[in-house]
Amino acid sequence: MFSFIKRFRFEVLLLLAFTIIFCFALWLLRFAFTGSLLYIFLNWNLFLAILPCYFSSYIVTHQGTINRYTFFLLAITWLLFFPNSPYILTDLFHLHERGGMPKWFDLIMILSYAWAGLLFGFISLFQMESILMTKIKPKLAKGVIIALLFASGFGVYLGRFLRWNSWDVLSNPFALGADIGDRFIHPFSHGRTWGVTLLMGTLLTFIYFSVQVLKRSIKKS
Repeated sequence: MFSFIKRFRFEVLLLLAFTIIFCFALWLLRFAFTGSLLYIFLNWNLFLAILPCYFSSYIVTHQGTINRYTFFLLAITWLLFFPNSPYILTDLFHLHERGGMPKWFDLIMILSYAWAGLLFGFISLFQMESILMTKIKPKLAKGVIIALLFASGFGVYLGRFLRWNSWDVLSNPFALGADIGDRFIHPFSHGRTWGVTLLMGTLLTFIYFSVQVLKRSIKKS
């Protein structure tokens, strides 16, 4: 955990900390007013969204000391958990009129958790990109990052619509593999699969390049 903390500047840690506190405070406020544990899953989903950032921070901090096999294992683990970051966007599906709190409050709460998930996810993505840049050509690294974003879109589909989790790769690999394989073997029978994958991947790619353009424009100003 210390390697995760020392990886960031103080203002970044402050931003991440206040983002988490704000999200949890909204949920606690809802719980205090309603007495309902509804939406408690948002806290678990945010925890899963933070894990990729932890793994990427560990890799960046220890890349000079870990061997290639450990690096490969950590990178695969990061990839398996990375879709959990944008996944929280789909928790908007749960937005309905609920007793005790107005719909606008629940909207702000879910959006706050979704933003927190994206924040941790893209921090981890930029860390992995910095590692790729040291191993392959920059243009190829960009291509790999875009491919990972579309793979993440596919992961979001698996989680939201087929209810698979990251750890099912180990706990139920054959059933998971069968579901994935069927969608590649019979792509035209799974329009929703590829619709979600392509559109979510495109959205994440837009966010990625938007941040990159903003970073460059701020440096030039």
